[in-house]
Amino acid sequence: MSESIISADVVEKDNVARKADLERDYASLGERLDRRGIAIDAIRDKVEKFTVAIPSWGVGTGGTRFARFPGAGEPRDIFDKIEDCAVIRQLTQATPTVSLHIPWDKADPNRLKQAASRFGLGFDAMNSNTFSDAQDQKLSYKFGSLSHADAGTRRQAVEHNLECIEIGRTLGSKALTVWIGDGSNFPGQVNFARAFERYLDAMKDIYAGLPDDWKLFTEHKMYEPAFYSTVVQDWGTNYMIAKELGDKAFCLVDLGHHAPNVNIEMIVSRLIQFKKLGGFHFNDSKYGDDDLDAGSIDPYRLFLVFNELVDAELSGAEGFHPAHMLDQSHNVTDPIESLMLSAVEVQRAYAQALLVDRKALEGCQDSNDALMATQTLKTAYRTDVEPILAMARLKTGGAIDPVAAYRAAGYRAKVAAERPAVAGGSGGIV
Repeated sequence: MSESIISADVVEKDNVARKADLERDYASLGERLDRRGIAIDAIRDKVEKFTVAIPSWGVGTGGTRFARFPGAGEPRDIFDKIEDCAVIRQLTQATPTVSLHIPWDKADPNRLKQAASRFGLGFDAMNSNTFSDAQDQKLSYKFGSLSHADAGTRRQAVEHNLECIEIGRTLGSKALTVWIGDGSNFPGQVNFARAFERYLDAMKDIYAGLPDDWKLFTEHKMYEPAFYSTVVQDWGTNYMIAKELGDKAFCLVDLGHHAPNVNIEMIVSRLIQFKKLGGFHFNDSKYGDDDLDAGSIDPYRLFLVFNELVDAELSGAEGFHPAHMLDQSHNVTDPIESLMLSAVEVQRAYAQALLVDRKALEGCQDSNDALMATQTLKTAYRTDVEPILAMARLKTGGAIDPVAAYRAAGYRAKVAAERPAVAGGSGGIV
């Protein structure tokens, strides 16, 4: 039996106060969906099974290039992070796995596994870090890692990724995510072709160390921390990397790693079509890689991404098994609350996409009826699926209103009293 961080009595009390209203709302929505030929319980059952991983670093307070303002009760280490992740899992029932970042979360793997298992948590993809220097690191990544001009620095970065794989094997992880900050800040600083060639050679060494049942996710990013060029700058380059490396290599799509007007849902479609979609880092953005809460800026775009995912799911697209993870920076909110709401928003987009009348949509597409095609999508998007999401949580032991139950439990005040306050500092994420 898994341990719970929040008292079951607190959750039950809050649920009892909301259950009657939820049941009425659920029945009303079920009646309306039935007129559209949709069985509400079938949608709820699918939502119950849809999960998203929590990034260990997401439960800490983020920062900007200018400053970081610590929050009360910040986790001191990975074991505190696991407890915070357990709260999110308990209240939402949507986040059964944690994604670790090494060396930030480096600890005895068996102890990590034991700590997570107390709360029924597992581990998602491992994340390597060669975009900053670790304490006592021999060679610096200031001018790159896997694409560095120095062979010794590249070898150090490769060895770090291989170490992440070994840690992950003990934890039961099945994937490694590699994101690098390599690039240049000035024209002429690097030779584009040679830097990319060095990167590919280094990635082939990492790929060779993958267990047979693992996947390798590579992640593209338009800019930052390198502001003139980045080595893996867009989805096309990412696709070339995955093709070059082999069948276990896939592209990871971070929703914030694109220019503001890029059609991300079409990128998703292309990667599905050519069997190279590995998964997602869900967040939202206004200007660049803002790492805001998922669905906080453009929930319709999140829905359109899921429209492509559900289309692939229902059509039985070959090799379609994307991984889902949140990746956010929480500068002015309680990270636990933001991550709970983001997990709910991702489920919301999934539920809405399941409501799309695909037969009608295909008919509109084939007859070039642009207006009714987009209205078909809007009909699904405008449907308030909150009763489905809340009922799925209630049915699986979660909270009808996760944030309300969390606040009623007083968890943040409790850990603030137990965990020493962190002094403010310069910019940078946790």
